[in-house]
Amino acid sequence: MDLLTNTIRPYAWGSTTALAELVGERPTGEPQAEMWMGAHPGAPSRTPRGSLPDVIAADPDRELGAATVARFGPRLPFLLKLLAAARPLSLQVHPDLVQARQGYEDEQRRGIPVDAPHRNYKDANHKPELICALTDFEGLCGFRPATETADLFEGLGVPGLAPYVEALRTLPEADALREVFTAILTGDGEETARTVAATADACARLAGRYEVYARIAAHCPGDRGVLASMLLHHVRLAPGEALYLSAGVPHAYLRGLGVELMSTSDNVLRCGLTPKHVDVPELLRVVRFESCGAEALRPRALPDGEELYETPVDEFRLSRHRLSGAAPTADLTRPAPQVLLCTEGAVRVGELKLAPGASVFVPAGERTEVSGSGTLFRATVSC
Repeated sequence: MDLLTNTIRPYAWGSTTALAELVGERPTGEPQAEMWMGAHPGAPSRTPRGSLPDVIAADPDRELGAATVARFGPRLPFLLKLLAAARPLSLQVHPDLVQARQGYEDEQRRGIPVDAPHRNYKDANHKPELICALTDFEGLCGFRPATETADLFEGLGVPGLAPYVEALRTLPEADALREVFTAILTGDGEETARTVAATADACARLAGRYEVYARIAAHCPGDRGVLASMLLHHVRLAPGEALYLSAGVPHAYLRGLGVELMSTSDNVLRCGLTPKHVDVPELLRVVRFESCGAEALRPRALPDGEELYETPVDEFRLSRHRLSGAAPTADLTRPAPQVLLCTEGAVRVGELKLAPGASVFVPAGERTEVSGSGTLFRATVSC
């Protein structure tokens, strides 16, 4: 097993303090948004044996296990992150596997460079994801029932929202959500700008349930996504609670520190709250126009002390171990690759000592005994 050296991505929405405080370092003053742990080519982890992708490529069966290679190919199928948001991320949605393959092949055929700013599909994989809160965490996730959004809009008293209210109250729900979402993203520029500004002012004045949208508008002034965000559930997670995001579900993280696990992909279709490219026709092909719940996911306690966050995904499996120095050593040996991340305390994995923010890659089948006093997150594949 190998201690990992990981890249921190300095996206503008990142916190300047959260990751530094976690690992016990002095803040640099610059945003630190994500720490990536895995073999994604965008920011691969390094090991004493070389970059993790190179280590895996040299002997996939040894590192990943024959069963994982047979199911997912000779690559690590998941990516683990620490995510630290101080301001809203872009409102976004991810494709399912069929949509990702079709979109990737189409853009490859048209010769669009993978790093082009208007490229939608960086790879041919889907991107289900799970975020588990380490601190109080806020986000937006999934369409709320159309009539609830109509009530929210109507309470603002903004004339420009009246057509949306009518559609949300009179059309079948899927049609209403599609029509209003499309109108927000494609409506006349000047008229929409006036409505966004009036909505932001009203949200700031009324506060209460509108406070979150006033805050979003302050970070993203004039952005159409301010209106689109009001179609979605506002979710608050307590530490230890999680949120699972499947394909086609619009979402945005607003603030907080969390552990994020996803399939190895970087396919993002943006809906707003960003200056980046928004491909409305492709977005409308991918979004699922249906209301859904946005309940917090709590871990299920297993007999061996593992706390499992259950999701319907094969590529990844997230669990938590809360270790006590008085407890006997736990055996985490598994016939699949693992990335283990310490988030508090002091944990020993084999002969390696992990402090908060430290992580280790464990090859398939490698004997894995853990001990100490602290919290350890375990990312692996479903077996």
